[in-house]
Amino acid sequence: MDRSLDAAPGAGGDVQRVDNDVIFTALGSLGALAGQQVERDGAVVTVTDGGGRVLGLWGDPSTQRRAELHNLAPWSSWSEQCTGTNGMGTSLEVSGAVTVTGPEHWCEAFHQWACAGISIRDVVTRAPVASINISRWNAPLSELVPLWLTKAVACVEQEIYRRAVYEADKVIAEFNKNSVQAAGAVMAMDRGGNVIAANEAAVALLGLTGETPLVTGAIEPAQRWTPDISGLADVVRWAKERARGTAQWSGYATLTVNRGEAATPLTMRPVVDSNLVVGMLCVFGVQEGEPFESTSEAAAGSLPRRVIGMRNDRLVLLSPSEIRYAEADRNVVWLMTERGRIQAATRGLENVERSLTPYGFRRVHRRFLVNLRRVAELERGIKGELFLIMDSRSHEFVPVSRRHAPELRRMLGV
Repeated sequence: MDRSLDAAPGAGGDVQRVDNDVIFTALGSLGALAGQQVERDGAVVTVTDGGGRVLGLWGDPSTQRRAELHNLAPWSSWSEQCTGTNGMGTSLEVSGAVTVTGPEHWCEAFHQWACAGISIRDVVTRAPVASINISRWNAPLSELVPLWLTKAVACVEQEIYRRAVYEADKVIAEFNKNSVQAAGAVMAMDRGGNVIAANEAAVALLGLTGETPLVTGAIEPAQRWTPDISGLADVVRWAKERARGTAQWSGYATLTVNRGEAATPLTMRPVVDSNLVVGMLCVFGVQEGEPFESTSEAAAGSLPRRVIGMRNDRLVLLSPSEIRYAEADRNVVWLMTERGRIQAATRGLENVERSLTPYGFRRVHRRFLVNLRRVAELERGIKGELFLIMDSRSHEFVPVSRRHAPELRRMLGV
């Protein structure tokens, strides 16, 4: 990308179909209202889709004219790939509000802008759906802007959450109808490949005994879990693309479900609502429909998910199953693993939590995040405190806060 770029490029013609009409309608109303509020400060508000394409611009007329000189206007692309570091594009790459001021912009022509943006993310896939951004020319933004952005998108995220729960209801209903007739292991997944429900045979196969939410149906997105099955994420993406909203489609792949065991066929059957795939039923041991064929690109992408750690000057690649728990020391996070104590490359326990939650990790204390599958023993303190023993050989203790104890007991089935 050219750092001397002085205007954002136009958005390409091959734009993904927008299935989030309600969300963008809400964001448009929010942007127009915010535009009226920031006009007196000489600022503008922009809304983009998940790819960084600007959909609307509101605010101070003179600042709008200045913005248009840099193509900060509808149908231009402000993703990081097209325009470098900026409030809109950068917010789509990370969670939470971000500020990009002056020379923090990659392109020198934008150095007189101060920007703050926040992305709205799909709670199922964690992919960005849209962003909202406030920009000011040749003047700083108020320190309250990031807080305002965080509060402003909460109402939009409620709609995304409501839709995720509605989709889960549809998937569970289909699971209940099919699992009664199934002789083997069956699990239901949402659009992101997270497990919503599983019958007893699937729970036993995946080694999830005791995690009752997966048996009865995990309506809440935070309760869902991503199986640590190499290549499954690629198969789910392929199945969604091939199904194209057709409930009658089915396809299968052969994957290794448990390490050290022979590969087994998995048949994928889509759950469709209003011509959209809202989830998948995965039937183990059945070979039905269109075969999944790995390309070299897919094969490379089917490597097990990795968590990046740091040891001295080296990056350490860790499988989630290797990590017993994570401990925060202020903003530094330490991972306790089979290979010793390793610093997480990602800073902040909340950020590490977001990446590990899909793999069965749960927060049990303000400083600790544990892999529920690695809990060996529980111990009660003199005053009723609860401690998790992660390694019975070394008596590795992790404290559980009173706030997290009831939920933890429920998830462990004790």
